[in-house]
Formats: sequence, structure tokens, C-alpha cells
Amino acid sequence: MKIIYLGDVVGKSGRTAVMKHLPMLREKYNFDFLILNGENAAHGFGITPKICEEFFEAGIDVITLGNHAWDKREILNYIQKENRLIRPLNYPENTPGKGSELYKTKSGDKIFVAQVMGCLFMEPLENPFNEVEKCLSKITLGVDVNCIILDIHAEATSEKMAMGHYLDGRVSMVIGSHSHIPTADTQILPGGTAYQTDAGMCGDYDSVIGMKKEPSVNRFLQKLDNQRLEPAEGEATVCGVLLETDDLSGLAIRVHAIRVGGRLTATKTA
Repeated sequence: MKIIYLGDVVGKSGRTAVMKHLPMLREKYNFDFLILNGENAAHGFGITPKICEEFFEAGIDVITLGNHAWDKREILNYIQKENRLIRPLNYPENTPGKGSELYKTKSGDKIFVAQVMGCLFMEPLENPFNEVEKCLSKITLGVDVNCIILDIHAEATSEKMAMGHYLDGRVSMVIGSHSHIPTADTQILPGGTAYQTDAGMCGDYDSVIGMKKEPSVNRFLQKLDNQRLEPAEGEATVCGVLLETDDLSGLAIRVHAIRVGGRLTATKTA
């Protein structure tokens, strides 16, 4: 099975690039399932029901969120009825929406997708390791499902890497989001789990993590936050990861980064 995960989509530039390059990615990789992180899709902060519907109509199977999940208040009701939109599972139990869900591909394969948010340098939530353990306690890869993907939305690379090793051999892939910079550590861990610390963003890289440069730089120079941050509007690079799994075990047999368009050097396979 082939799965593509696309990193944090930032603003209109990121959305436009995803729509532009998606047909090429579909033709080139003939993937079975597509996951996208959309928590910055609405002008850099949160996501709206309208944007979700546009992504779903374009063929996105699942949208994950993160620390900006609730920036657009209208998403609170929408997430209650739309199971293709998931938020970090270590929010409190009464938080709207779900942190994990089971899906089926068109061919009938079962894919379990979950998201967790890190605790280091992030808002305090339940321990992500404990919550992932609870979530996976009744699901066995290769027995109950054909694939398990965990999106870890976290600031610290150490926390992401620790999660990868903690789940090695138990899930198909642990993929990091939130940092907006693609890391170069794409690999298959010893137990067979694919891993990359951060998939990067789908956004304009002539920016400060997707935001216009001047206001972002001024925050560091002046220690003032009175200038509103807005997404950069140049051509975006679409960043993500392609995963190919073994049909029997569900473990990774191939994984590589995807970078196409914009300023970043394209991956040779893209």
C-alpha cells in the first residue's frame, strides 16, 4: 500500500500549491491514501469547514490538526460530525472531535490514523506517550489493520524521535509536523517503522516558517508582538513523505521525502 502524508499547509499559497501538484503526485505515485496537516490552512491560523470541504473534494482522505486546531471557532461544530478531520488525541476527553479514526481505502484496506501533540515547549496536555499507548492497546498492526500512521505535532525533535523509537515495530509510520521545516532524516527504524522528524510545510519558504518576513523579524528585534503575522504569498513548496508498506505486516518497506515546486530543491523522485 502507498500512503502520502503532506506537511502543514500554510495559507492560500500552500493550499494553491497542494491543488496544483496533487494531480501530478497522484499520477506519479498512484497512492492509495492521502493525509494532510491543515491546521494553518486558513490564513496561517486554523482551518475552516469550507477549506476542509475543498480538500476533501480534491481527494484528501484525512486532515490532521494541531495547536491551532481551534483558531477558527466554526470548526468546533464541524469536527463533531466530520470523522475525516482529527485533532490531537491527548486533549481532554470532553474536547470536540476525535484524536484517531479507522478508515478504509477504495480497495478495502484498513488504515488507522492518529495524532498526538507533544508537551515540550507546547501547551500542557496529557502525556502523549501514555495516550498513544491507550489508543493502540486494542489494535495490532498486520492483524486488525493494514496500516497505522501517527502524526506527532511537536516542537522538540527529541520528543518526536523518542516517539518514533517507542512505537518502532508497532506502527507503519511516525511522522512529525509543526516545525514547518523538512528534516533530512527520512528512514526506516530497526523494527520496521518509517520515520521523519518533520515533514515540512506546504508553504512559501521565502518566509519565516511560512509567515511574511518583516513582521516576524521585528518580533525578534523589538520584542513586540503588535504586528500581525500573515502568511507569505509567494510560490509554495509542497513537502511531505511517501510511504510504501508490506501488505502482510503493515510495516514500511520504502519511505522517501517529497519536495516539489517553490524555492526548495525538488526531491529526485518528485
